[in-house]
Amino acid sequence: MNHAASPQFLGTLLSIGISLATAIVILVVGHSLLKSFARDPMTRRVRALNDRREQLKAGVAASKTRRRQKMDSRVHISVDRMKAILGKMKLLQDSQLKTASLNLARAGIRTKDAAITVIFFRLVGPIMIGGMAAIGVYLLNWFPEAGAFKKYMIVAGSLLASYKAPDIFVKNMITKRQNAIRKALPDALDLLVICAEAGLSVDMAFNRVARELSKAYPELGDEFSLTAIELGFLTDRRAAFENLAQRVNLDSIRGVVTTMIQTEKYGTPLAAALRVLSAEFRHERMMRAEEKAARLPAIMTVPLIMFILPVLFIVILGPAACSISDNVMH
Repeated sequence: MNHAASPQFLGTLLSIGISLATAIVILVVGHSLLKSFARDPMTRRVRALNDRREQLKAGVAASKTRRRQKMDSRVHISVDRMKAILGKMKLLQDSQLKTASLNLARAGIRTKDAAITVIFFRLVGPIMIGGMAAIGVYLLNWFPEAGAFKKYMIVAGSLLASYKAPDIFVKNMITKRQNAIRKALPDALDLLVICAEAGLSVDMAFNRVARELSKAYPELGDEFSLTAIELGFLTDRRAAFENLAQRVNLDSIRGVVTTMIQTEKYGTPLAAALRVLSAEFRHERMMRAEEKAARLPAIMTVPLIMFILPVLFIVILGPAACSISDNVMH
């Protein structure tokens, strides 16, 4: 009986052990696979690529492209209508269009239809906003207690503000862009000196500096990349530098452009001249910071008198005034 049961018992134990070992191996392998899938970013990328491939098969990308083409065609049609309206009213002059394009280029907007849009809104804005203000003030009686002069000033102010709003917006963008370019220019000149000493040509140096400055100073990197492109295809290299000075409209950029033109014309060493300019611009930036710091006490005088000193007097003299009033009352 014991001899008959013994092999059966051993077989049961062996099968249980094999089952447990198989389960442990499956758990360990599955856990390691799940861990690797969770940690490995490549699997997520492959999965995203597969999903993108399925979307492309389904035609999602094609529909997006069609939608973008429809939007571009609508914008083009609207700009053509604006141009036709301005042409009929004889308000689209070449000098005005050139000035608006130059101001927009200085603001960093280089689309060919932006100037027409600005001129059109300069015309339509006063008609819409000023007409709405006139209707509201004189017909709908928005300000019933205002006098005739006040109503006239409200309408005239809305007309003037709506006419000047596009120019003020563009001028604000130009000022911000010029400040960013002025701040980045010394570092850009240092990089140009390094590129010139390394033996790079002028257009390659501008291209390299534009690529290095694209993240830290995108405004100056954009201008330098455009200058590098113009140096590559313009027959007169001086025109490329003059275009840079015209687009940026800064005295420091004009100094750099003059140095570049003299280097191209007379063959003077570029690295030494750029090093002198870089030191001069850094000194100018330091002088500007010192000037702002010297102006700070005069600026802080009015807030100090109006807001800080009254509170200080209340904190210092308040308890004494309370104690004096208590003694007088008693």
